[in-house]
Amino acid sequence: MTSKSSDKTVKDGNSKPSRLMKWLREAILMVLVLIAVSTGLDVWRSQSMPQDVIPPLVAQSTTGEHIDLIARSHEKPVMVYFWGTWCSVCRFVSPTINWLDDSYDVVSIAVNSGDNRRLNAYLNHHEYSFATINDDRGSLMRQWGISAVPSVFIIKDGEVSSVTTGFSTPPGLWLRMKLAS
Repeated sequence: MTSKSSDKTVKDGNSKPSRLMKWLREAILMVLVLIAVSTGLDVWRSQSMPQDVIPPLVAQSTTGEHIDLIARSHEKPVMVYFWGTWCSVCRFVSPTINWLDDSYDVVSIAVNSGDNRRLNAYLNHHEYSFATINDDRGSLMRQWGISAVPSVFIIKDGEVSSVTTGFSTPPGLWLRMKLAS
């Protein structure tokens, strides 16, 4: 009789979900929780950051390139990447920023990362080609109200189009730039 009742259960479709389905549901739930927490952290961290018009930023890169951020952003969207050589999360985000630099305008601001010679050696060692402004005392970071690195801004026409802090995925950053274009 046991065989007939278990056959009936399978035929009726009332069998318990497989382990794979349980695992899949749990994985989806974890991803949704991660997205919610990440979004909440972005909102909380970005409270003191510029939300509309950005502070004027005219500076020289570590290689001597003249950078006028607002003027550049009127030509096309600019990704502004605040980071540090000492930042462990930046080690995962910087390769994505470098990849995006091939197709988009990227300006990075290295915070508390030493003098230009040391910073250029770091950039060369990692084969990063994005333009970098040295914020060796953290004054730009304070001016922009940044409390955590990495922080990534998308600037269009002198205004903030998007801002994110912490770990960011390549598709997420690419999509932010696409939407600003």
